[in-house]
Amino acid sequence: MDTTPQARNPLHGVTLEAMLTELVAHFGWPGLGERIAIRCFTSEPSVASSLKFLRKTPWAREKVEGLYRFMLREQARQARSGRP
Repeated sequence: MDTTPQARNPLHGVTLEAMLTELVAHFGWPGLGERIAIRCFTSEPSVASSLKFLRKTPWAREKVEGLYRFMLREQARQARSGRP
């Protein structure tokens, strides 16, 4: 068993672009904009413009990472309960 601090970190090895792409696929841009109210998600959203903003803005990146972890937990719960 790996006992390094990264062994249980769901963000380890996941790029910001991969997180954002999965969140958009799961929630869509409108849903993402409702959950994290920042202009790059609500006004002419694109992965490229959002990445540019998120890389410069630590508080926004933290919100995206938090929502990504939430999405992973919800997907795991659904998988355990057998719901699609």
